[in-house]
Amino acid sequence: MALEIRQQLKLSQQLVMTPQLQQAIKLLQLSRMELLDVVRAELEENPVLEEAQDGGAEEQVELGEIAEEIEAQGPAESPGDEMHEVAGDREGFGDIDWHTYLESYSLGGTTADNSEDDEDRPSYENLLTRKPSLQDHLLWQLKLSVLEGRDREVAEEIIGNLDDDGYLQATIEELAAQTECSPVRVERVLRTIQEFDPPGVATRSLQECLLRQVEQLGMQGTLVEVMLKNHVEDLENRRYPQIARALQVPLDEVLAAAKMISGLDPRPGSQYSQDEIHYIIPDIFVYKIGDEYVVMLNDEGLPNLRINSFYRSALSGAVTVDAKAGEYIQDKVRGALWLIKSIHQRQRTIYKVTKSIVKFQRDFFDRGVEHLKPLVLRDVAEDIEMHESTVSRVTTNKYVQTPQGLFELKYFFNSGISTTEGDSIASESVKSKIRDIIAAENPRKPHSDQKIVELLHRQGIDIARRTVTKYREMLNLGSSTQRRRLF
Repeated sequence: MALEIRQQLKLSQQLVMTPQLQQAIKLLQLSRMELLDVVRAELEENPVLEEAQDGGAEEQVELGEIAEEIEAQGPAESPGDEMHEVAGDREGFGDIDWHTYLESYSLGGTTADNSEDDEDRPSYENLLTRKPSLQDHLLWQLKLSVLEGRDREVAEEIIGNLDDDGYLQATIEELAAQTECSPVRVERVLRTIQEFDPPGVATRSLQECLLRQVEQLGMQGTLVEVMLKNHVEDLENRRYPQIARALQVPLDEVLAAAKMISGLDPRPGSQYSQDEIHYIIPDIFVYKIGDEYVVMLNDEGLPNLRINSFYRSALSGAVTVDAKAGEYIQDKVRGALWLIKSIHQRQRTIYKVTKSIVKFQRDFFDRGVEHLKPLVLRDVAEDIEMHESTVSRVTTNKYVQTPQGLFELKYFFNSGISTTEGDSIASESVKSKIRDIIAAENPRKPHSDQKIVELLHRQGIDIARRTVTKYREMLNLGSSTQRRRLF
């Protein structure tokens, strides 16, 4: 076969993802906090975009001609206005109580809609507090200890190698190499650190952690210490009769010792955790007014964006700019317009999807999770005449506040399980029933997964045992052996 070069025409269709379309899709799937970060970044980078502080009505923007003038929300600035310096006197300057000025000063500044009195604001010091970490707490005790010189350096190295739970993550040999001390000296300093608060800190295993706590409680030589030293595996698996036979003690004493051990802290450093609590702000609200449900978008905290009046005047010709500056302004205005339109489109899509969910899940909003119906993305997509991928992006990391509580929009989409009557029930409803069954069981004789299947069948739910096991594990509920409580 001969090789040759030739030209050929081919007609085809393909979807091109423009940068504007990519931005719109990205904004659609962002969470509320991520959207705020994007808007703040755009406000910093785009000089033509600004946040309207007057609380006026939203501007309706279109992506037509970039030079088209946007409806003004405020009076246009006049570049020819002269600025005059205002001279003030110092009368009353000495009457200010500067000692209390910082306490009544608001870090957020003064705004027109802030009617809070100075006396009601928190003090300046209260806004700058930080929860002490485990390392801070131990270093504070180290300063009060008898350790000095090289021993203190070794102690600081030990404290620096503790994890968030208070366990030592380095070996004695590694610490000795880092501090250039003998392993015997490191071991001696480590023993001193283990006497610090909280009890059990700076240990290398769970067994050592619990033993140190038992030692600080003055329970050396007791049945508790013996069980921790020699029968940890049996304790983990709740094999109390085997422990009683091995130690030749009554089962009641073993149960009492196990109860004491269960009261010890396996994570002594967790009380000093620096993990911050992240509060969820709902994107949309569902209120019940009379017999109807009303859907309202949560626009609080979202900035009201608009185009700066000076650049708007430059595009309309009211302000003379050179060609290069005009091209730059047009490019920035084009990006600002598309961002505003994308945010508006995002809000409208969330509203439509939530309205559709309320229509499909009316029984849930009226009577709770047990009446949640099976629902898939296609049902909502066909109802609002959008693609399934759009509905999937909208329901990701979006939350709705309802009369039944706060839920992610994804929560309302779940598979169905057949009932004995030929209908179907949502998987979340089945999980709720499994949780209720386990909560009402006898802790001394917990239900097996097969028993839960039988109880669900009596309620008209046809489900396999492996499905019950999967749902139980998703609910972070242990097996019947793990849930059994003998004391």
